[in-house]
Amino acid sequence: MRLKDIDSPADLKRVPVDELQGIADELRGYIIDTLSTHPGHLASSLGVVELTVALHYVFNTPDDRLVWDVGHQAYAHKILTGRRERFSTIRTYGGLSGFPKRSESEYDAFGTGHSSTSVSAALGMATASRLQGDVHRNHIAVIGDGALTGGEAFEALNNVGQSRANVLIVLNDNGISIDKAVGGLDEYLTRLTASRRYNRLKAEVWRKLDGSAGGRRHDRSLGFFQRMTNMAKTMFVGGSNLFESLGIRYFGPIDGHNLPQLVDMLGRLRDLEGPKLLHIVTTKGKGLRQAEQNPVVYHAPGRYDAHTGKQIATAVDGCPPRYQEVFGHTLVELAEQNPAIVGITPAMATGCSLNLMMERMPDRTFDVGIAEQHAVTFSAGLAAAGMLPFCNIYSSFAQRAYDQIIHDVALQRLPVVFCLDRAGLVGDDGPTHHGLFDLAALRPVPNLTVCAPMDEHELRNMMYTAQLPEGGPWVIRYPRGASEHADWQTPFETLAVGRGRCLREGRGEVAIVTLGTVGNDALRVADEVDAAMYDMRFLKPLDTGLLDEIAARGYRRIVTVEDGVRLGGFGEAVVDYFAARHPEVVQACRILAIPDEFVTHGPVAQLKHDCRIDADAIREEVRV
Repeated sequence: MRLKDIDSPADLKRVPVDELQGIADELRGYIIDTLSTHPGHLASSLGVVELTVALHYVFNTPDDRLVWDVGHQAYAHKILTGRRERFSTIRTYGGLSGFPKRSESEYDAFGTGHSSTSVSAALGMATASRLQGDVHRNHIAVIGDGALTGGEAFEALNNVGQSRANVLIVLNDNGISIDKAVGGLDEYLTRLTASRRYNRLKAEVWRKLDGSAGGRRHDRSLGFFQRMTNMAKTMFVGGSNLFESLGIRYFGPIDGHNLPQLVDMLGRLRDLEGPKLLHIVTTKGKGLRQAEQNPVVYHAPGRYDAHTGKQIATAVDGCPPRYQEVFGHTLVELAEQNPAIVGITPAMATGCSLNLMMERMPDRTFDVGIAEQHAVTFSAGLAAAGMLPFCNIYSSFAQRAYDQIIHDVALQRLPVVFCLDRAGLVGDDGPTHHGLFDLAALRPVPNLTVCAPMDEHELRNMMYTAQLPEGGPWVIRYPRGASEHADWQTPFETLAVGRGRCLREGRGEVAIVTLGTVGNDALRVADEVDAAMYDMRFLKPLDTGLLDEIAARGYRRIVTVEDGVRLGGFGEAVVDYFAARHPEVVQACRILAIPDEFVTHGPVAQLKHDCRIDADAIREEVRV
């Protein structure tokens, strides 16, 4: 049987065990070939090909619930569950999501775009099954790519160990998330897998158990295996087993690319009741040499040659840098001038360009792992002790630390500078990653200064102003991708906090009022129709003086534009002020913002058009 003959796990189950590796090899090749021209998350999916085949071979999905964490590991899963023919549409407008999505397939038991959620979700499902009288259904959480460093994962492990739930946690240990894995947990897992004496004894015990009886009688042999290997860990690795201490039966580590062993072990664990954890060791990027050697770059490499693995370069000479690069270089520049500045990121050092400071000033740069809550409170502690943290978090990931932003930073008025990367519409990653809620979420929080640069010069100036004395907590949000100008490295200017600017007075009867990089489209439209153009710069404090000036000019149409949600956002803040102070102009106001719905994945230009925040929508609204 070939991969082309497999449209469901039922088809896969007809393949003899000794032929499964051929299916896995073909599956891996299909992913490599497809993603070379249809970019997506490559290295993570290559690393779990054998695991994916084994899980669907052993378990009765979709009746058995399979939860992937983090979701970008699930490409092989999508291909084996009836989506092979559509796989080339992954992360394209109208095509497959890059993450598990409940509405896309019955095999996607739970939507997972952010990390560290799988164990909680699987425990909830398992508890529901028990309450509904179904004690035989299996619930599998595949947690990997550094997701175990997330606080929610530990909370769930603490809970699952005390439950009677039938949960299997598969720990995909590849030593890396998107960047290199960090922290004590990574070192602990390394100790579990590195002892040669322990691994030799484990292999010998497992060999002697090979061929033992099937079904539930496996429980006795597994129990013996577990006792022997745990004794070996104590002797050769040292200390007690973390997972066993939490009440979770631990098995492993085993080779995550050995399909027969995976099938055998999963078959044994399938019939073992209660919470258990299987620790597998994999290579991120398995099967493509460049991805194995450089899994950070090949996490999502863009286009590449499927035969050689070499990335296909795009022209960059004379092009504007990405906002992420402007942030990274600017932070290094500021840190060289201000010794109090430190950089913090929750596992996104390369993506946000904090790696530039990490290379220059490793003692002043901290990657805390996938742990946004900790990143924020760690930053608060640094600030309380006299340092000036620049805490860079992707906008959608910052949602996970909302309480810490309020309770630990804003309430205490600590000088933490939050740089919210990937704000607005991010494109192909879709609704789990769009940074659309930050403005509305942070607008009500006292003591925060919330701003958005229109271009890279403004980003540099906002970062410079935020680190000046008595700055308090700041939030600077900016989008993913290319900035506006190639000549980005201009001298710093101090901005007046809470002051916007008039970029174009115009001679017409229309004013366009914007926040953030959407102002660039608006300014082009203003030039076309001779409208006034105002860049507010700050959501909080709002420049009420500039709004008074706009109201006094008697425009027949005032259009606000933002790349955040409408409810509670920038446009509503402007209209709220007019309603309180200048009610006569409220009827003239039009708000262009993200509607009250989750936005799909696709090219940013297409999504802006669909959400009516692009140049065409602005042109339509300025017609009086």
